[in-house]
This record gives sequence, C-alpha cells and structure tokens, in this order.
Amino acid sequence: MTSYTDTCLIIAAGMGTRMAHRSDSKPLLEVEGYALIERVIMTARDAGLSRFVVVTGHHGEQLQKFLRNVAVTVDVSIQCVQNDEWTRANGLSVYCAREQLKKPFFLLMSDHLFDPQIIRTMNQCSPPRSGLLLGVDRNLNNPLIDLDDVTKVHSDGGKICHIGKQLSDYDAFDTGIFLCTPGLFNALQYSMSKGDDSLSGGVYQLAEQDLAYVHDIEGRFWLDVDDEMAFHKATAVLRADDLPVKTVVEPATIA
Repeated sequence: MTSYTDTCLIIAAGMGTRMAHRSDSKPLLEVEGYALIERVIMTARDAGLSRFVVVTGHHGEQLQKFLRNVAVTVDVSIQCVQNDEWTRANGLSVYCAREQLKKPFFLLMSDHLFDPQIIRTMNQCSPPRSGLLLGVDRNLNNPLIDLDDVTKVHSDGGKICHIGKQLSDYDAFDTGIFLCTPGLFNALQYSMSKGDDSLSGGVYQLAEQDLAYVHDIEGRFWLDVDDEMAFHKATAVLRADDLPVKTVVEPATIA
C-alpha cells in the first residue's frame, strides 16, 4: 500500500532540565551509544520517512551541527529551524515549522523511543481534512508510563474529546506520535492567541471542531525518556535488544 507521507517534523528545542545532569542538550543525550534524536530519526527512517524538519532551540547550533552528520549517516534529508523562544511551551516550536510544511507530515518528539510499526500503520491512514491523527496507548497499566507526567486523552467514537496532563477521566495516553495536516498550525495560532502555547492546546482546538482523531497503537512499544527513571528503563530495553528497530549505522559524532 502507498504511504500517506514521507515527511516528519521533530521538535527538539527544549532544555530537558530533569536530564541536565547527564547532558546539557536533551536531544543529544546518549542512550546505549546513540543520541536520543538520532534514535528517533533512525526509527522513523526504518518506518519509511525520509524528509525531516527539526526545530532546534537550546544549544541550537550544536544540535544542528550534529544533525548534519546524522543526515549523512542515516541517508535522509534534514532541515533545521531555530526557535529562539525555546523556553515557551512546545506548541510554539511546532508553529515555527509552518513555512516548511505545506503538506501532511508526522510529528514526533526528540526524546521518545517507539516501535516503527506504529508509524507504518498510521501511514496507511488519512487524518481528517485540516486535522490530525494521534497515536494513543490504551494500556492504562503500561509499566513504562509515568502517570504524573504523561499527557492523557479522553476519546469517544475515535475522536479526541479532551487532552491534558491533569485529566482525571481518560481512556488513553498520548504517545507523542501524530499524523498531521497543516491545519494544525492554524489551530496552534488560535490557541496561542488565547494564551496557550502548548501543543495540547492546538490539539484541543482541533478536537473542538471534530478534527482530532485517535489511532490505537495496539500495545506496541513506546517510551518517553524524560527523567532518570525513564533513562534506566530505556537502557534496559536497549540492552535486552527488545527495541523493534535495529541500528544499522555508526553513531554520528557529537561535537
């Protein structure tokens, strides 16, 4: 079957304060020999994506130099966009890439490990016109999840009703894997005009218009490497060789 898109946006602008003791640049944090963002790109490439737009921010010059090496070693196209207001919420980083993304694209986080089959499966679907499709984990007992930090989703009939970290009524977790149309940028612009710079704010605006749908990842692996405990979980998975994507290139050099 024909894939819906070959394009991917990765947001990598934040500092990652909870992991600052390990790396002064969260996307460049090495886990078992490879930087987090390098693993994300390799996994997405394994799933069939070949064009990448990466929004950088904190230590942007260092990260952009590294990504030039990754583009060569992984054999993909990588275009960088700098967000100088990287201390603001992540929705702004997504919005910064609006000029580079005029057609549908995947949106990924720079610090999430995941099974490439999630993207392969989602890429056989079509998001709603001017909307998005969010990969969700319906295993509410997933031992890899930090319940205090994960973004929660309340859905009904395949549509997102509410999304946020503080939801008490929810039926799924946000994996940070989105299949988007450029309509997301209009939603983010509106959300930011109302004082909410978060990606969830933009998603909620689309949900209000019945333009935000969920896609069940059916129990496949994903992990947000956001703190020390998650780092050790990621290390254990990689050492056990349980991650469904295999590294096939030498690690790029971090300056």
